[in-house]
Amino acid sequence: MASGKENGGLDNLAFDMDVQVNYQPGGKEGKTSGSRCIAEEDRNKPTYGVTDVPPWYLCIFLAIQHYLTAFGAIISIPLIVSEGLCLQHDSLTQSHLINTIFLVSGLCTLLQVTFGVRLPILQGGTFALLTPAMAMLSMPEWKCPAWTQNASLVNTSSPLFIEVWQTRMRALQGSIMVASLLQILVGFFGIIGFLMRFIGPLTIAPTVSLIGLSLYDSAGAKAGSHWGISAMTTVLIILFSQYLRLIPIPVPTYSKAKKLHTSKFFVFQIMPILLGIAVSWLVCYLLTIYDILPSNPTHYGHLARTDVKGNAVNEAPWFTFPYPGQWGMPTVSLAGVFGIMAGILCSMAESVGDYHTCAKLSGAPPPPKHAINRGIGIEGLGCLLAGAFGTGNGTTSFSENVAALGITKVGSRMVILLSGVFMILMGMLGKIGAIFSTIPTPVVGGMFLIMFGIITAAGISNLQSTDMNSSRNIFVFGFSLFSALVIPNWIIKNPDLLKTGINEVDQVLHILLTTHMFVGGFLGFFLDNTIPGTKRERGIFVWDKVHLEDSSNTLGTNEVYDLPFGITSCLSSQSWVRYIPFCPWKGHRSLPNTGVIDELAL
Repeated sequence: MASGKENGGLDNLAFDMDVQVNYQPGGKEGKTSGSRCIAEEDRNKPTYGVTDVPPWYLCIFLAIQHYLTAFGAIISIPLIVSEGLCLQHDSLTQSHLINTIFLVSGLCTLLQVTFGVRLPILQGGTFALLTPAMAMLSMPEWKCPAWTQNASLVNTSSPLFIEVWQTRMRALQGSIMVASLLQILVGFFGIIGFLMRFIGPLTIAPTVSLIGLSLYDSAGAKAGSHWGISAMTTVLIILFSQYLRLIPIPVPTYSKAKKLHTSKFFVFQIMPILLGIAVSWLVCYLLTIYDILPSNPTHYGHLARTDVKGNAVNEAPWFTFPYPGQWGMPTVSLAGVFGIMAGILCSMAESVGDYHTCAKLSGAPPPPKHAINRGIGIEGLGCLLAGAFGTGNGTTSFSENVAALGITKVGSRMVILLSGVFMILMGMLGKIGAIFSTIPTPVVGGMFLIMFGIITAAGISNLQSTDMNSSRNIFVFGFSLFSALVIPNWIIKNPDLLKTGINEVDQVLHILLTTHMFVGGFLGFFLDNTIPGTKRERGIFVWDKVHLEDSSNTLGTNEVYDLPFGITSCLSSQSWVRYIPFCPWKGHRSLPNTGVIDELAL
């Protein structure tokens, strides 16, 4: 680890990664298999651990890289939510939503790394809350008026239009804020361990998969605005992320050892989505200025023009400062609260898995119970903040950025802290949000085809720890997934048939039963916990096995999870601290790392 730091680290990370992967000490064929095992073990160790601090210039580069990794998912959430809020023709407000979600994501990242689980894990918007939010906004009382769908009839500065979308936003805000109290309670009171006894891969897999599958209509509508541009965007992202990802681009770099020299930079692997969007955006701009795309709003392909929302950049201020309650006093919808709670339960289960994966990739020991409790509690506070600021969404751990740790071999939390600072700064630059809001609709649609497909596949990948040769597991997953597509579709087409006589109950049932991920997750949860099956068959103990096999690569100390600023030292001598679920105490030092999963009863 020391050698990597002495050379500045550039040649070991995002630069020259092929050299790092194929490197064998000694370079001789006559080495024993034991030395090859040592080399393999060394390659799995991070170049920079959780508590290490890379050189400042490397910190900046890697922080920007994490920001760009999360970029696609973060900006897509406001663009989707804006449809339910009747804002599809108000690009200036869309840009403000983008600024707000970046600012809140940065704040939540700083809170998570400093006081939460204390691992290098980025926070951002969550698709788990997007589905129930859209289900809530599709209810008859919240459905957008017909005139808001026609750009020529929308006056974005009129009090009537402002009241239409702000009323919906305030209801969504209040629902998110109330529902986030569940996550705060589960985290800081240590209830997550009890819940995780019953939530296994057969619950998580259909739930996460349905987040992507349920958004097919939104992706199709945007991609269908110009299939040629959408297909080009999709092909470019596939080309960059899959075919060219190991093709390096030579760039000039500097290190103390080699001075000014050329290094290989894997640009396609680091930012394929951003590159794909940028190229397609440029093509749309050229087609617009040469007037190849139709200028008539009623003609097919008009939404591919870059001047459809061009006024947003000119009207947007250079600096903007999102603040809590900027859209007015939040209101609460009981039905919305229950729907958002379903999404929060899914988000919590995902986050626990992200914590363990992040610990493994960053060279830290498996997170103890108090760190997991704090992490979930801080995510709940993040959802509360996101609701108060008015992002129309919550916050969660980003799995994409956890995966980036394995690529770069840099598990330093200082890098993630700096990335959070960058997101806060980007959230304050009004022109930046306005530029992103003007991305042509078919370009966004092409990005959605990739992104939602990956979310669906990521959900299904949870099944790798289960025995899928078991007819029990095939039945549970298949029935849960298919029923979650059939039931919401039927209810949406027959809304009047779901009547109990009590309006509030009707609203709750409508949102829950039209939220695909809730239906699939509930059926998977119920069947997996009632149909007889062994824990190995159900894949419950997979994390325990992974960490036992990987224990040689960890730091071997739980001090990395201690609270900052000497808080743990002050509290460790107090006997009552052991009863606080989210506080570390000196008794944790004697607990073996491998017992963490047993504590959670996974």
